[in-house]
Amino acid sequence: MEAREPLRDVRGALRAVLARLREGEPSEGREPFELPRFWDALGQTFQVTSQEATKLSLAFSRPPLPSAENCRKLGEDVQNAILAVATVYYWLPKGQGTTLRKMVRDATTEVVEGMIQLTDTILKAPVESLSQEQLISTGGVWEACEQVSNLPRDNQAAVVSALAASLGVVKDAVEEMEQALVEGQDPFGDIVEDEELGFRGNRDTYWSEADRQLLSSCVGLMKASKACLKKVLAAVKAHGKADSPEHIAQLDDLADIANEISPSVDELALSMYPPVNPLAVRFNAAKLASVLTKVLEIAKTSHVCPPSEEGWVQFLTGAVDHNMNKVKSFTQGQL
Repeated sequence: MEAREPLRDVRGALRAVLARLREGEPSEGREPFELPRFWDALGQTFQVTSQEATKLSLAFSRPPLPSAENCRKLGEDVQNAILAVATVYYWLPKGQGTTLRKMVRDATTEVVEGMIQLTDTILKAPVESLSQEQLISTGGVWEACEQVSNLPRDNQAAVVSALAASLGVVKDAVEEMEQALVEGQDPFGDIVEDEELGFRGNRDTYWSEADRQLLSSCVGLMKASKACLKKVLAAVKAHGKADSPEHIAQLDDLADIANEISPSVDELALSMYPPVNPLAVRFNAAKLASVLTKVLEIAKTSHVCPPSEEGWVQFLTGAVDHNMNKVKSFTQGQL
């Protein structure tokens, strides 16, 4: 156990790095920032970290264990590799885009977390044995380090990635709700029958005809959400630029508000299952409609929406208003 003691200090140092990554902000930097140089440096530090994880794991995979001095050296190399990763991340200024910066920070954080997990596993493992957990932890560091090659290279690519992820989640939510609303389908049909009654007698597990009329408009709003994300994503791909502070900031504004669509769709969908509370549905529908309206307004006034793109903005704005007015009409008697 004595040989592994230096790793405790290393683990503590890595935890301190992780805490700073989660809380701290990159500096704006005094030197002119060069994005290609940043990516080269980040890739190199991730690669070195992967190599140090391999060296550390191999040293504790079979007897004899490294001496306390060799363990100290291994720990220093691991610590220096992680400090280099964090240092390069801090090169990335806010001006390059908050969406890009968050994705790089998440990737950096995952590498540090992986290395903490590996050192923790080695400290807890029986002496002179390679555990399955140690193999998994080592592979986790490798996988986290490989992510650097998949990171978006500028804020336009980062916003495209974020929008595509949101679109995927919203698509799934729309399909699930449409499937549940198929005529005659019981949304809780997979629940077993009551043993004594032989059937589920609670009508609160079914949609009434009035419920279905209200929910059809809600599905219309959910479909508008999917269409909105799809159109904004296409516009950012076609016209989005990360070539000036103004354009980068516009992309971030768009990503920030579009990021609210998916959770708003989920909240509406959850309130649509029986027993339906019409006022709760109306509240969540209004919240989603408000988010969609903001997305469309921000898109329309940004560089991603030249005159050729204004048609779909107007159409979707009308679709959101139409469906929200229907929801209001169906729930008017509940107020």
